[in-house]
Amino acid sequence: MIQSPTITTDRLILRKPAARDVDTVVAFFLSERAAHVGGPYTEGKAWRQFAAEVGHWDLLGFGMWAVTTKESDQIIGLIGPWCPIDWPETEIGWLMFEGSEGKGYAFEAAQAAVNHAFTELGWDTAVSYIAEENTRSIALAERLGAVYDPNAQQPKPDQPCLIYRHPCPAPQTETSK
Repeated sequence: MIQSPTITTDRLILRKPAARDVDTVVAFFLSERAAHVGGPYTEGKAWRQFAAEVGHWDLLGFGMWAVTTKESDQIIGLIGPWCPIDWPETEIGWLMFEGSEGKGYAFEAAQAAVNHAFTELGWDTAVSYIAEENTRSIALAERLGAVYDPNAQQPKPDQPCLIYRHPCPAPQTETSK
């Protein structure tokens, strides 16, 4: 099994999803909150979606992290690099669960994920695929500095979405570290 990195930010811990997260993640995929990512799903499909999140790590060596606060190991969202075999580009994705909005957690975790993708994974580009009606996700992408890219290839041409391209962080010099 591939060793997965854990990232700690000021308030959060980003760790590989684990079996203890299954009930919370499945509940998200069963809910209306999953509407922007193809849901709500049936129970079986929701469970398989969680299994895909965990398996992504084992197959590719990276994936979306389970986001928790430093005060609790209870998962509040999934954020991070995502690149299924049929995706045209490398993506930074995010799913925040009920009760976690409005606290800046998504921004803090997504910022860490973008930085990790460019610096540790060596990505030279990253996008976020966002449902057109998902205004909160669009606002997060823009706050992260991502720019709408109308020329990017759609991941699911039969279900078009907005594609936001994340800027590659400027290399740090000794004086800017």
